[in-house]
Amino acid sequence: MENPIHASTTTLAEMQAWLDQFAAQRDWEKFHTPKNLAMSIAIEAAEIMELVQWQEGSEPIEDSANDSPMAEEIADVLSYLLRLATVLKIDPAQALALKIKKNAIKYPALDPHRAKPPGATEQ
Repeated sequence: MENPIHASTTTLAEMQAWLDQFAAQRDWEKFHTPKNLAMSIAIEAAEIMELVQWQEGSEPIEDSANDSPMAEEIADVLSYLLRLATVLKIDPAQALALKIKKNAIKYPALDPHRAKPPGATEQ
């Protein structure tokens, strides 16, 4: 990997290639089954929840630097998601675009003049 690495200049395909190479160099492909990868995603996501477990919910994350514990857990989730997409031969960009399109139909944008906060009721 070359430095500097940044989300605005690094493609998903590049990240998947890094992960493929990393797994191949360690002979880990045999362990990267859909079940194992899905379980690993859930486990790592739970570690993100652990980092904010006792917060009220509105306070900011204290340390959100790229080398922080939060960033490490986000990287873990992302790496397992990308490996799962590779193993299942799913294009994550195409899958996300299709999901956003479905969600736009299911949850149409609000008229900004009538927008209400979540949970607000008509009076």
